[in-house]
Formats: sequence, C-alpha cells, structure tokens
Amino acid sequence: MSDRLLTPDATRRAASRLRRFMAVFGPGLVVMLADTDVGSIVTAGQSGVQWGYRLLLLQLLLVPVLYMVQELTVRLAIFTGRGHGELIRDTFGPVWAWLSAIGLGVASIGALLTEFSGVAGVGELYGLPRFISLPMAAGALLLVVITGSYRRVERVAMAVGLFELAFFFVAWAAHPDGAALMAGSIDIPFRNPEYLYLAAANIGAVVMPWMVFYQQSAIADKRLGPEHLAAARWDTAIGAVITQLIMAAVLIACAATIGRGNSEAALSTVGDMAQALTPFLGTTMGNLIFGLGVLGAGMVAAIVVSLAFAWGLGEVAGYRRSLELHPLEAHWFYGVYAFCVIAGALIVGVWPNLVALNVAVQVMNAFMLPLVLGFLIALAIKALPRAHRLQGVYLWVVVAVAVVTCALGVFGGLSGAGLV
Repeated sequence: MSDRLLTPDATRRAASRLRRFMAVFGPGLVVMLADTDVGSIVTAGQSGVQWGYRLLLLQLLLVPVLYMVQELTVRLAIFTGRGHGELIRDTFGPVWAWLSAIGLGVASIGALLTEFSGVAGVGELYGLPRFISLPMAAGALLLVVITGSYRRVERVAMAVGLFELAFFFVAWAAHPDGAALMAGSIDIPFRNPEYLYLAAANIGAVVMPWMVFYQQSAIADKRLGPEHLAAARWDTAIGAVITQLIMAAVLIACAATIGRGNSEAALSTVGDMAQALTPFLGTTMGNLIFGLGVLGAGMVAAIVVSLAFAWGLGEVAGYRRSLELHPLEAHWFYGVYAFCVIAGALIVGVWPNLVALNVAVQVMNAFMLPLVLGFLIALAIKALPRAHRLQGVYLWVVVAVAVVTCALGVFGGLSGAGLV
C-alpha cells in the first residue's frame, strides 16, 4: 500500500489536488477571519466578563450554523458565477435587490465603525491619538486594495488576519479553571433579559450580511468552477471552526480574568479590555498580544466589509466591479470602497463609548438575520441548477436551523431592549 502511494502517478495526483486546493483556498478563510472582527471580539469579551462561561457553549453550537450559511454562498457562486446582489436582482427583481443592498449598507456601516474602533483602541494602548492611528489604518487599507489584484488582496488579508491567533495564547495564559469552565458552559439563565441580549449579540456576530456578499462575490471574481466545489467547502469549514474557536478563546480569557474578579467591570474601549487583562498577563505582553489580535481582526474585516459593500452595490446598480480592473476602469467600485474606509475612520474619530457601540451593532445584525437568511435560502432553492439545489431533508434542516437562529437572535435583542 505504501509503495503504491509513492508511485509517480500517485504523487502527481496528490500534487494536483494540493495545487487545486491552494488555488481555491482563500475566500472562505478570509471571510471567516473577518467574521471574528472587532465587534465580535468585544462581544465575546463582554460575554465572558458579565456571564463567565455561560455563553461558551453557544460559540461552539454556532459552528455548523456558520458553515451551513456560507456553504450555500459557495454553491451559489460556483454554479451561477454571479455575486449575491446580482443574483437577487436577476432572480427576484430590482426592488428586492435594492432592499438587500440597503441591508448590506446598514450592516457594513455598523461593521466598519467597530473595525476602526479596534484600531483606535490599539493605538491608544501605545499613546497614539485617534487622529494619527485612524488615518494610518485608512491609508494602509486604501493602498492594499487600489494597488493589488484579488489574489494579492486575499494574501494580505490572510496574513493580517493570522494575528488573531494571538487570542489562543491569551486564553492559555489566563489559566482558566477546567471544572468552572465545564460547569459554567451548561448553566444557562434562559429567563434573564441581559443574558438573552448578549446571546443575540453573539448570534448576530456570527452571521452578517456582508459575509454572504463578500464570499459569493470573491468566488465569482476568482472564477472558480464546479470542479473546485469540494476544496471551497473545505476552505469554508476550516474557517468556520477557526473563527468560533477564536471567539471562544476571547470569552474564556475574559471570563477567567476580568469576569472572575469583577463581573461589573466597565469596558468603554478596546484598550480597557487589554488593560483589564494586564494584571494577569503582564502589561507589556498583555498589550502586545491583545493589540495584535484586535489589529489583525479590525484590518482584515475592514477590507472584507468595504469590498463586500462595493461589490454588492455594484451588482445591484450595474457598475463595473472587480479587483482585476484598474481603478480608472472601475472608478465607482474603487470609489465606494474608498468612501467606506474614509467615512468609517472619520466617524470613529469622534465617537465616545466604543464597546457599547460594538455590542449594539451585533444585535442589529441579529435583527437582520431573517432578511439575510431568507434571501439565501430562496436563491438556493430557485437559482441553482436542479442537481445542486437546496432540496429534500437537507432543505428542511437548513430552514429549521435558520428559523431557530433568527428567532433566538430577534427574541434576545427584543428582550434585552425590554420590548418582550
């Protein structure tokens, strides 16, 4: 058996499969790293501070939900060759397409505010005022996209996003108590409105409109075909596991440190979170590790969110949109991207309480879940070739998961707001 595995033909086939996977690899991991954005990190941290490990199990339960949603975007992109907004327009008409674009715009604006809030918080850790750190970050984001092809942007996004792995070190260094972790993760206070509000925020932090738009448009821009489906699914599955493990790591770190000492800790900036961890990790190490993680999360998510909106709006409005085009050939596409980046940096420059903003944005995403998942499932039923449509038992599984996820997100948000 081992001799056959080493034959020239087998070696060539293995090399061919690896090349195919590496050619496909990227959109899924990038969008998942962006999913663990600054807003998600702050939400996970706040969950650990207020509720210990009681929201940890939710992070793991959301892995299959996240994969299920993004796998549908993979299927739609590969078998239609079109982005999400364009496919909605062609399948259901321009009115529905513009409705989806408006939802994308609202979610993108909220997300960009959270990403730049992270950059500002990291800058403040090292004494950099916002009027210095934010223009530097905005300039870097503009430079990466305007001077690069899709593949180059993807590589930069993955490299920056890998800084998020620093949160695993933070969780390990916090030395969580295993018995307390296991007991806390199954102690669920279902009737507490504040708990439900943070649960809704965590659900909203996992499935966001710009993720669907970005991954579908990125795969279409990369021109992947049916032969790439298996590799694209693996790309998405690996990303889904990594992003939720990062969320779990942040929650564990904050629960084992800040939450253990003061569940009422006031966190008004990302810097507050890092400084609250420093008594346990050391000032220098705490600031460095936490800062790198937040910076990686914020920068990769800012790229993805801005591109998702530029792609999605272009698909609905009809302007030219591709990272393979020169800025002069697709001026609206690059102009929308630049506007998003600059506007996000400017607004965060004057916004006060950034942690409260982050959590509120995630709850807003939870309220938008019915629109996002509704369009996605409808397209998977109607727009795909018959052999690859969402159908049979799996259709009802997806619908059931979507309904439960939307209901939990919306109910939790309304409970936290005192409306139910």
